[in-house]
Amino acid sequence: MRKIVFLLLPGLHLLDLAGPAQVFSTLAELGRPVELHHVSALPEVPTAQGVGLRSAVEWPALGPDDLVLVPGWRIRGTAPHATPAQAEALTAHHTAGGTVASVCSGAFVLARAGLLDGRRCTTHHTLQDELARRYPRVRVVPDVLYVSDGRVVTSAGIASGIDLALHLVTRWHGPSVAASVAREMVVYARRNGDQPQASAMLRHRSHPVDVVHRVQDTIDARYAEPLPLAELAASAGVSERTLTRAFTEATGLTPLRYQQRLRLERAEQLIGEGATMESAARTVGFQDARMLRRLRSHP
Repeated sequence: MRKIVFLLLPGLHLLDLAGPAQVFSTLAELGRPVELHHVSALPEVPTAQGVGLRSAVEWPALGPDDLVLVPGWRIRGTAPHATPAQAEALTAHHTAGGTVASVCSGAFVLARAGLLDGRRCTTHHTLQDELARRYPRVRVVPDVLYVSDGRVVTSAGIASGIDLALHLVTRWHGPSVAASVAREMVVYARRNGDQPQASAMLRHRSHPVDVVHRVQDTIDARYAEPLPLAELAASAGVSERTLTRAFTEATGLTPLRYQQRLRLERAEQLIGEGATMESAARTVGFQDARMLRRLRSHP
């Protein structure tokens, strides 16, 4: 059971908390073992939007697979700080092999605890200069949605916490699961943090067409198998012609071309790990390496 702990500070922004919390709770609803916790210094936490929250004051026991995330807050003048005990808990968790993350101004808590020293990070665009000024050992990356530097992940303002959370879901369970979570939430499955995202599973998911998503789910799960167009169309309850048209309009690819993209990406990963061209080709569903060579030359 992976534990997700949200460290709540006074004046926190609701969406900084609710966005990632929705991603992780949706992950749990999809059958992945996730447990959400909320901790703060006091049982009552005021928010920037005027809604009070109740929270635990005791931290759960944490392991290396768990995450502690600090949502941002309204930062005007003097920013609230984590208590010494909270900062110590954050540092201890990271030292023990766990992951820490922040949304928006939550990066100031990580920086104050020394967790961003020498690391690349980001925060809300209006706060980047202030973060760099206060903490000169921090390497602030401007104009990105999130930055992942080892086991420290930071995101920009407000809604970018959703992108950070989807990135973590992808790291833990793969892009197909992240795409399923994003689809349930009706948001783009974006992973465009500080580098372009190469995954076809996510790159071609930014559309609202449910029948195409359902066919993509099938291809994602069975990309190494023969998947005749007739079978895909029947599973979606549409004609082959309708499926081809809808799929191409939504993704820019035919179903076969989409499947080939997935095969090619997986084969490239296997080759990068030391597999031969022939073994990689057969693992991803090609009869031999000829088609793989052709796709590598003309992707």
